[in-house]
Amino acid sequence: MGNLGMPELMMIMLLALLLFGPKKLPEIGKQVGKALGEFKRASNDLKRSIQDEMDKAQAGLDTIKSDLKPDLNLDLKAEPKPEAPAVAPAAGAVAQQKAAEPGTPSTPTTPS
Repeated sequence: MGNLGMPELMMIMLLALLLFGPKKLPEIGKQVGKALGEFKRASNDLKRSIQDEMDKAQAGLDTIKSDLKPDLNLDLKAEPKPEAPAVAPAAGAVAQQKAAEPGTPSTPTTPS
């Protein structure tokens, strides 16, 4: 719906005057004004009650956070990386290392 200019408002007022007459028009205007005022009050009350509930919820969350933080130590810290486990040599590698020791033959000899 676009903006109403002065000519449009004048046309609406003339049409209302013709439809309702000069005696009923002030009463209708008064009723419309009361209805708009009541609607504005109701919408402001609704906004205020929603804002109050949001504030109460935020206060409750703040209380819960302050109560839990010392108990759970919720500080975000970088965890140290675990050290890699020591690598154990495979069974075949142990046999090769023993065979490579001085005084032992590295290849098995076959009797001739």
